Amino acid sequence: MVEFRNVTKVYSNGHKALDNVSLSIDKGEFVFVVGASGAGKSTFLKLIMREEVPTSGSVNINGYELNTMKRRDIPYFRRTMGIVFQDFRLIPNMEVYDNVAFALRVTGAKERDIRKRVCYALSMVGLSSKIHSMPQELSGGEQQRVAIARALVNKADLIIADEPTGNIDPAMSVEIMELLNHINAAHGTTIVMVTHAHDLVKQYDHRVVVLRDGKLVVDSKDKDAVIPFLNENEHAAEAGYYEPPNEFEDVEAFIRNYGKSSMRPEADFYASTQVEIEEDITVSADDGAVIDSTNGESSPSENTEVKEDE
Repeated sequence: MVEFRNVTKVYSNGHKALDNVSLSIDKGEFVFVVGASGAGKSTFLKLIMREEVPTSGSVNINGYELNTMKRRDIPYFRRTMGIVFQDFRLIPNMEVYDNVAFALRVTGAKERDIRKRVCYALSMVGLSSKIHSMPQELSGGEQQRVAIARALVNKADLIIADEPTGNIDPAMSVEIMELLNHINAAHGTTIVMVTHAHDLVKQYDHRVVVLRDGKLVVDSKDKDAVIPFLNENEHAAEAGYYEPPNEFEDVEAFIRNYGKSSMRPEADFYASTQVEIEEDITVSADDGAVIDSTNGESSPSENTEVKEDE
């Protein structure tokens, strides 16, 4: 699932961000990655997502050898994972439904399939009743749940969670952590979570990887081995992997670049209230949509229980 083999990364300014790191993460594991600011966590994530390539060594993710990957294959590779950001990265002018659906629309998925999968993903994170809400109408915890639903909607086997509790209060942090834990336990989804919330890390019996000055210094599920390193960095200043977005950031373009192919027309990406109906039939409740009798168009139903296809 995730394999680093003797990975070293040296940037053009001479900074060695990672130093001979080797580790393997198997399917179904939940792994915390911790360390002080500058320890190498950001570079670790960039290598997983193929934002960077190693200076030496090799990285294999979901069966893809990233060192030799061609540029045209990167979007297809990124579809095999879901990414949850510290700052949510929701599109402010789109409803909850369309924020999640956007991750599928950029891959050219059919709207009938999108409706099913979006409604199912939102039901998994407990937000079926918020399907038509705008991001600004949601709490921080609810916005992060939308981001998790977006990460799940592509049926990703691997979720990368970058400081997912960094912008929410402690009570909501516990809820988000419980949600990720449930997704891992119930669905076998592999989760790699970078965090500075060491109190949360201590509450779970998951594997912990500790980075220090680019070196892997601890890789263990043994709390006796891990806790001294967590305590050491308890009050260290932490920085998220991505800079917080400014008001001019094009979040739509960012997400589109993580899943693009020979995509549908640009107008389809920005449609936030209408969906196409390819066949002249009434969509059943199992499709997660109801027909609006006034114009024949479909929209997702708030009360429809949707089951994921086996």
